[in-house]
Amino acid sequence: MQTVTLKVEGMSCGHCVNSVEGAVKKLGASGKVDLSGGSVTVDFDESKVSLDAIKEAIEDNGYDVAK
Repeated sequence: MQTVTLKVEGMSCGHCVNSVEGAVKKLGASGKVDLSGGSVTVDFDESKVSLDAIKEAIEDNGYDVAK
């Protein structure tokens, strides 16, 4: 398992939290959003899903992952 914290821009409410955490969960990872910090901490198995796929899933939901 790998844990990474990503800076995510554009989150402002509970819906945003659910959207980002849901996108991560669909990939088989778990995510915990820190709304006030503008980040999400993701635990994932790198043999099953890539970090790039996680970033893409978050961005596909309308948020910007800081590069």
